[in-house]
Amino acid sequence: MISLGFIRFLLSSNKKYKKRLVPLLGFFPRKWKVYELAFVHRSASLILSDGSIVNNERLEFLGDAVLDTIIAEYLFSRYTNKDEGFLSKMRSKIVKRKHLNSLAYKIGIDKFIISNAINSNGGKHIYGNALEALIGAIYIDKGYLTTRKFIVNKILDPHINFNELEHRETDFKSRMIEWSQKNRSEISFESQEEYTANEHTPIFVSRIFVANKLLGMGTGYSKKESEQSAAEQAFNSLSQD
Repeated sequence: MISLGFIRFLLSSNKKYKKRLVPLLGFFPRKWKVYELAFVHRSASLILSDGSIVNNERLEFLGDAVLDTIIAEYLFSRYTNKDEGFLSKMRSKIVKRKHLNSLAYKIGIDKFIISNAINSNGGKHIYGNALEALIGAIYIDKGYLTTRKFIVNKILDPHINFNELEHRETDFKSRMIEWSQKNRSEISFESQEEYTANEHTPIFVSRIFVANKLLGMGTGYSKKESEQSAAEQAFNSLSQD
């Protein structure tokens, strides 16, 4: 029997776009417009007839919360004997911006994004942000169970090596503090907010100094993220010496 969703798909005026989107999702959507909005970055915001500006930021906010919940549930079921600290670290590793960008690219989200900022500093996390917005769209359209199925079947199971992730270092700031204590070298961080073209959200720029010598610099959408990025660069530099 041909489903109603398939009939709507065939009758759609935007068949090419939807034909590419369905394999990415693994199902036929009901509310197509919310998926289109999920890929509109704020640098390419749409201005409606009433003057309001729309993009994927609200969906990103929703998707971020839903993703956190589903990953927490997944890890809770997968690691039945691990404590809260381990589970929190594993979730943090999965949703780290750099990791989310990589996952989003692997499943092909880059082919759908509408943006004027991909090649700018503001586009650094565009893929991961769009993935969260897409998750928000799925949740609105299909609810929790379908969203969970998408995250598990399309992202977690095929693209994450959990054994490798367990041993991956991500807290480079703590590692640098440990290094400084062991080597009796003073370290310090300097952070500031900067705004880039087409961006309404500040970018944080952090620098790490070891014995007053600049050893690493990083950027991020939060001070914590930029400091971790700077610490990672510094730690890698020290490891090569």
